[in-house]
Amino acid sequence: MASQKKLLLVVMDGVGSRADSFGNAVKMAYTPNLNFLKENCFYTELKAHGTAVGLPSEDDMGNSEVGHNAMGAGRVFAQGASLVKEAVLQGALFSEKIWTELMGELKSSQKTLHLLGLLSDGNVHSHEDHLHRLIKEAAKSGVKRIRVHALLDGRDVSAQSAEIYLERVEKIFLEVRETCDAQVASAGGRMKVTMDRYNANWEMVRLGWETHVGAKGPVFNSPLEGLDFYRKENPQIVDQDIPPYVIRDQKTNRPEPIRDEDSLILFNFRGDRSIAISRAFEEENFSEFKREPNPRVQFFGMTQYDGDLKIPKKFLVTPPLIDNTLGEYLCHLGLKQFACSETQKYGHVTYFWNGNRSGYFDQSLEVYKEIPSDLLSFDEKPWMKAYEICEETIKAMKAMSFDFGRINFPNGDMVGHTGDLAASVSAVATVDLMIGKLIKAATASGYSLIVTADHGNCEEMFDLKAGENFSPKALKPKTSHTKSPVPFSVFDPNFDTKKFKNLAKDPTLAHIANTVLCLLGEKPRECYFESILQVK
Repeated sequence: MASQKKLLLVVMDGVGSRADSFGNAVKMAYTPNLNFLKENCFYTELKAHGTAVGLPSEDDMGNSEVGHNAMGAGRVFAQGASLVKEAVLQGALFSEKIWTELMGELKSSQKTLHLLGLLSDGNVHSHEDHLHRLIKEAAKSGVKRIRVHALLDGRDVSAQSAEIYLERVEKIFLEVRETCDAQVASAGGRMKVTMDRYNANWEMVRLGWETHVGAKGPVFNSPLEGLDFYRKENPQIVDQDIPPYVIRDQKTNRPEPIRDEDSLILFNFRGDRSIAISRAFEEENFSEFKREPNPRVQFFGMTQYDGDLKIPKKFLVTPPLIDNTLGEYLCHLGLKQFACSETQKYGHVTYFWNGNRSGYFDQSLEVYKEIPSDLLSFDEKPWMKAYEICEETIKAMKAMSFDFGRINFPNGDMVGHTGDLAASVSAVATVDLMIGKLIKAATASGYSLIVTADHGNCEEMFDLKAGENFSPKALKPKTSHTKSPVPFSVFDPNFDTKKFKNLAKDPTLAHIANTVLCLLGEKPRECYFESILQVK
């Protein structure tokens, strides 16, 4: 059953709202269409970080995963960061059967426990505290040999901060060294190895396999020595772009590969950048690249990254069960849906929007369009695939082929992560241009538009510590997300700005689902947070 009203939700990924124009790519960009929406249409701002999206505290930045979960679910679930923090730091994980059995096997076999993941306290994909506790508890359980494979961040934390986290984990090694041989075995930037997502670049995953499993690559005596080498080679290099390297084992004086019967825990808790490497470890008939070497390894995820595909099969912390999502409910109502983005964010308008669920609810009612992303650094082509996403969407609008659509422009986030202010300004201007095209298409077709974002990023491109005196030397690129609120605009093709009334107090991303139902003329769901607005 088609709806008489039709609606498109536009997510400007990583475009937050911040009053200060200094280092603010959104304020610096030419944005006549965003200005029009703010000045002439229904406009408010939404909270998109911390407890409002299911994260442990108000100090936690929002991210695309939890943002799209909240939008699609219409309410807040305790996210991986919260669940893992509680399970690890409160100790419940270490009394679970899966952990005690693994520790018993490692103790009796004298095999190595490998710990692979993002080494930082960004708390978006992982947290160093979880790694530290895993090392301590494994050593306490009698594990004699631990090797850490450190993915360097510079994206969810300061651009050049890897030495802080490497030094901290070295202190943990010292704490357990009397009973356990613990060392870093390999390292590399998260955007160079291992942490690919959505099948965008399997070569990146293959290089990670070669580095972590095969112990192949440039060899250094310590992880800090390798970091220092690449920093001297390129003083401006961001940690996420550090090439992969391996570390000489302190006992054998050579890099050591992962061997048969070793065990590996991927200690990242976020799913999108964990699935590809998990598949490489688990799939018997894996065909994306040749795994050389290919040891028989017991593989565990910190949590299960895809509940439908059961990736991975073994995991330490049960993920949140997100049910009754908006996408599923709209299918129940018989409404047609459209979802589109390029590869970098395609899973966010499908998998994460649908509550960490792969596939369709009803393929006869849903159309998902993925535009393949370019394999380029995002600052080299800040417009990315915005035009192609826009054209696909306008074509569907002209055909009146969907009742509710959702699209994601990744530019503000992916370019913002590079720390390049000029490129980020271009990225925002590109998105604004596409929104202008969508406003024209909506006017012609009768669609309404919601224009919002999932979290902040490119509105704060410099990392200045509180209390630090301003100087050119103090300017450091900020490559992480932010805690800024995000814009929320509703464009009605009839230009009737008086028909909407503010309803929700302190609105968040989780208030969007019932707002969508309101604008479609459907009854609100009691299980969702209230609508942001009311139609008079």
